[in-house]
Parts: sequence; structure tokens; C-alpha cells
Amino acid sequence: MSIIETVTDVDNTFLSRRELTCNFAGLGGKLKSLEATDMITKEFKLDGKVVIPMRLRTHVGKSHVTGTFYVYYDEGLAKKHVNPTIFSRIEKIKAKLAEAQAVEAPVEEASEEVKAEEASEEVKAEEASEEVKAEEASEEVKAEEASEEVKAEEASEEVKAEEASEEVKAEEASEEVKAEEASEEVKAEEASEETKPEEKSE
Repeated sequence: MSIIETVTDVDNTFLSRRELTCNFAGLGGKLKSLEATDMITKEFKLDGKVVIPMRLRTHVGKSHVTGTFYVYYDEGLAKKHVNPTIFSRIEKIKAKLAEAQAVEAPVEEASEEVKAEEASEEVKAEEASEEVKAEEASEEVKAEEASEEVKAEEASEEVKAEEASEEVKAEEASEEVKAEEASEEVKAEEASEETKPEEKSE
């Protein structure tokens, strides 16, 4: 359902103008004359024509606004027919809107600059965090390499210790063999000595 409801649409050929009366639903106390003019221009496709808001009337106990508009094809003819006070009011409203827009423009530019600075700071912070992460990752890699080197050294030391223990065991075994051989030699000498007296006694 459209907000704008057409009440009357009269083509006044005598005054060379079109007279529109419309209701704006739900805009009681909210609608301004220039906003209503823009809405009428878009609704009836009146681009390039002079649309003059003559009056906006509210209704007690109702939410709609009734507006009366004159549509002229010639601005000079409109100024001849319409009270100049209405034109002066429209010009004042347009001047105020232009000033408000001029004030808002620098504020918007400043806010955009602030946003751009914040975005650049966020980018820098992200880059810094990425660098920190890269450094942490490299440190972790280094730590892992160092731990692997330590493990390799420990493994090599264990291998050396095992080899040393095996050498010690081999030396002990060779010493035991030598001791056994020596004991066997002693036994053989003792046996030979025992046999010698027996031969002498014979």
C-alpha cells in the first residue's frame, strides 16, 4: 500500500497549472514541506517541473497529513500567481538545508579520515601480530631443533656409554680368560712338580 493517496488531481487550464491534493498516511507531525514535495515529484514523475507546496494540514485524532500542491510548467508564471512569501520560505528552508549539509560534509570527511586511520592502525596491528606469530613460530622451530640436537647428543652419549660398557665387559672377559689360563698354567706346573718327585723316588 502506497503512503501517498490522491484525493484530487485537477488540471487548471485557466491558470496553466496542475492542482494536486494528497493524503500522506502515518506521517502526522513528521512530514516537512520539502520532503512532501520530493515525494510528490517522485510519485507523479514531475522532474523538471515547478512543484510548490501550498499547505500541509493535519487532522485531529488521525495520523495522516493532507497536502495541496501546485505544479507549474513555467517558473515565471508560478511567481506571478503564487504569493512571494511562499517562495521566500522555500528559499530559506533550502538555504538552511544547504548549510546543514555543508556542516555535515567536513564532519563526514573527518569521520572517514578517522576510520581510515583506524583501519591503517588495525592493518599495522595485524602485521605486527603476524610478525610476532612468525617470530614465535621460528623460535618454536629453533627450540624443536635444539631439543632434537639434545636428544641426538643424548642418544650418541648413550651409544658411547654402551660401547664403553661393552669394552669394559670385553676387557673383564679377557682378564677372566687370562686369569683362567694363568690358573691352568699354575695347575699344570704344580702337576709337573708333583710328577718329578715320583720319578726321583723310582
